[in-house]
Amino acid sequence: MGEHILVIGATLLDTKGKPLAGLEPGTSNPARIRSTRGGTARNVAENLGRLGADVYLISAVGKDLTGEQLVGQTADAGVNVDHVLTVPDENTGVYMALLEDDGSLSVALDDVRVMAHITPDYLRQKEALFRDAAMIMMDGSLTPDAMQTVVDLAQKQAVPLCADPSSARLAYKLRPFLPHLHLVVPNEVEAAELCEADFFGFDPDATLDLARLLVKAGVDNVVVTLSDFGLDYATLDETGYIEANYIEHVDSTGTGDSVTAAVIFGLVNELSPIESIRLGAAAASLTLQTAETVVPDLSLDMLYEHLIV
Repeated sequence: MGEHILVIGATLLDTKGKPLAGLEPGTSNPARIRSTRGGTARNVAENLGRLGADVYLISAVGKDLTGEQLVGQTADAGVNVDHVLTVPDENTGVYMALLEDDGSLSVALDDVRVMAHITPDYLRQKEALFRDAAMIMMDGSLTPDAMQTVVDLAQKQAVPLCADPSSARLAYKLRPFLPHLHLVVPNEVEAAELCEADFFGFDPDATLDLARLLVKAGVDNVVVTLSDFGLDYATLDETGYIEANYIEHVDSTGTGDSVTAAVIFGLVNELSPIESIRLGAAAASLTLQTAETVVPDLSLDMLYEHLIV
């Protein structure tokens, strides 16, 4: 087995606004607005880097100050960014989130057009990274052709492949590849999209049924995040629910990414699926309590301190 974790997908600037006194449509609302580093794959890579993993990121940014800063901050977190593509005449991707008073997501916009430059040819040039990986993860920002290439290279090198849909409107791109996934980590809306099922709101029992359907579709391990309500999971051997464990819900952005990273970290370090998923639940609870997309001082000791047993 290889030694590093290969993460492929978006690097974005996250801009988030949280109202101070509720949201009134059609007018400007007083709010706290902040910008921070983001992008599903980049967030997963940073979480892994802070946990001490040897992690490589394949992504794309524009040739601009934002991209330069994001790549530098990601490198500072312990991620190898040598294979992040800087594209002239393109803007670095952006994610804009409007939050509710309680920190949950109201609506978001994302611009990931720069990721079209992560082409099948570019990925094939990086085949050595696939060959030497212990695990590979991709997000929903990739084009369908790029996803197919990731799947093909992972299969060729016999490396387990993980995925995060990134958003409900991108989840459909993962459907053809479900039988090839070792792990998928959608939220409940994304899980419904993956299963082509209706979503009727928060219901851990119904979401657990979706997780079971994804296992039946060929995924080895499924973790469905439920924002501040915890997570459901299904593996080849067991299913269950883990409640959230937090004092204050500040911001749900990045919660799913932290789960993905912690579960991958556990699996790569030969923990059982359920032990790895419990690490993911701890990571989610920690991320909910910070305004940052990634917990700045994240560590393995911190995860174990917040583990629910």
